[in-house]
Amino acid sequence: MEAPRQTGAGALWLVVWLLFVPAAGARAAPPPALDSRPSEPEGRVIDRVVAIIEGQVLTLSELRFEARVALVQRGGMQALEAPLDEDTLRGALEFLINQRVQVLNADRLQAFPAEPSEVQARLAAFQARVGGEAALRRFLTANDVDQTALERVLERGLRAERILDSRIRLRAQVGETEVRRYFEQHASEYPADYEAVRAAIREKLVRERYAVLAAEELLHVRASAQVRRVAPFAREARR
Repeated sequence: MEAPRQTGAGALWLVVWLLFVPAAGARAAPPPALDSRPSEPEGRVIDRVVAIIEGQVLTLSELRFEARVALVQRGGMQALEAPLDEDTLRGALEFLINQRVQVLNADRLQAFPAEPSEVQARLAAFQARVGGEAALRRFLTANDVDQTALERVLERGLRAERILDSRIRLRAQVGETEVRRYFEQHASEYPADYEAVRAAIREKLVRERYAVLAAEELLHVRASAQVRRVAPFAREARR
């Protein structure tokens, strides 16, 4: 009998990202007030508070940077340079709030640490995705951050994936009976025989169940979290 194909936590986390950002990419016409960057007098630093999460401030520049990182990790390469529109920023904010709340809760229990080697592996993968070391330096410079800041973002993302996955992966699994039933109910969509498509059907059903369970779990985690959205576009989101 074929062993169930396992879907990695990183791949399943994409399902969670899509709950908040409907399209993995940047859009062409953002509202000027959000992501246009007019020149300011030399020496003047402009930033805005977007949200306060469990007492920790998240600024607009941090939101932009972390949204770009998350989008690039998920295939939205245009996010390296293109402006991010209001919908994308709003969805990214909810995604990042979820990450932070989960990791802060884990910190209180000293749970789910990430090994330095794991973070470096994420960094290497990100560098390869953006086109190498020089391209990574340009990306960091454009966002006025250093590599350490990127590593912190990658570490938090890795930990958040692991935390959520530990709580719902087992519940997201589907049995052979469910896979067979789905095949029989959708036979017209699968001209091949059952054995040829059972792994693909299992993965589809796991992803769908994972998304439902993830939404429920994140609502539960957020229920007791102290989160205040400050930016006008951020206050519109209530997930």
